Amino acid sequence: MRVLFLAGPSPATIFALSPLATAIRNAGHEVFMATTEEMASGVADAGFPAVAVTAVTLHRLITTDRAGETVPMPEGLAQEWRHSGGWWGRLAAAGLGGLLELAADWRPDLVVGGTLCYAAPLLAAHLGVPYVRHAWDGVDPRPVDAHAEHELRPELAQFGLDQLPEPDLFVETWPASVRGPVSAHTQPMRWVPGNRQRRLERWMYTRGDSRRVCVTAGNRVSLTQSQNFLRTLVRDIAELGVEVVVAAPEDAAAEIGGDLPGVHVGWLPLDVVAPTCDVVVHHGGGVTSMTAFNAGVPQLCLPQWAITFDSVREVAGSGAGLTLLPHEATHDAVTKACGELLTDPAYGERARDVAREIARMPAPADVVGVLERLVAA
Repeated sequence: MRVLFLAGPSPATIFALSPLATAIRNAGHEVFMATTEEMASGVADAGFPAVAVTAVTLHRLITTDRAGETVPMPEGLAQEWRHSGGWWGRLAAAGLGGLLELAADWRPDLVVGGTLCYAAPLLAAHLGVPYVRHAWDGVDPRPVDAHAEHELRPELAQFGLDQLPEPDLFVETWPASVRGPVSAHTQPMRWVPGNRQRRLERWMYTRGDSRRVCVTAGNRVSLTQSQNFLRTLVRDIAELGVEVVVAAPEDAAAEIGGDLPGVHVGWLPLDVVAPTCDVVVHHGGGVTSMTAFNAGVPQLCLPQWAITFDSVREVAGSGAGLTLLPHEATHDAVTKACGELLTDPAYGERARDVAREIARMPAPADVVGVLERLVAA
């Protein structure tokens, strides 16, 4: 069986797909992962054959439309849905030519696309093979789907379609106690962290004398210019008398940590570091949320984009963390919330409950058989 995975233009989208891709390959099947030129090295670093199907960059996708006109940054949830659907649709359009060329040489039996990889259903429909949609995070994609479909009208017409095809199967990694029961055509799967690794230092996998808080604003911290937000956040949390470690891309580490003596700043293997922490404070990214859940660590979500508000509210609703929306995340509110997570044992107990629930979900290796039967049907 040949399986083609479609990742997005950021490392987190690769990390989320890696466990299932690894399980499929370990079962003896062929796996390719397609992405942008910008992310091809990230796919290769994760250990998969990487195919770059477009040279378009994430920055261009977010800031420029097909005609080369500047796209204004969105304000509010409705605009964020429209903006996200637009640029994810443009990504699909940009990569279709490369995907068709790849399929002519290496025809997949199954196409697995990340949540917002809209080229996946188009390619699968064109080839007449099953399409699996693989969740990256807890964001509900349906409002984004509608705008992506609008952006992709020329491509839909090209393939003789009037709408984006539905997946044959949806792989859901969000635990049911947080998200709710799964629906038909949904396959639950255990979350397994898939982040990039580095040579470990002892402090990464051991606890010190102080409580530890990990802070991150995700892989897009440079693109979104969140360095000042992150630096201020670290200072606020350090006032609680805890050890602070900051997970950030290396290109942003110097600017973030230049005036924060004694704070570890840089690319951290979050799957290794998270279990040593007492709290994870983050931007509301789904991969970070799931890594904290998997480690059984309480989390404080400080989302900056309205599109993630519902999913981080679910984190708070689970009892395993707290959420502060942008207008709520004042200096006092952040330190108070972090202090509450550090001192109230109920959050840790609930986080460990969710971790045990995740451990009971079907492993990626168990899902391989489901996909094999889907292809054979």
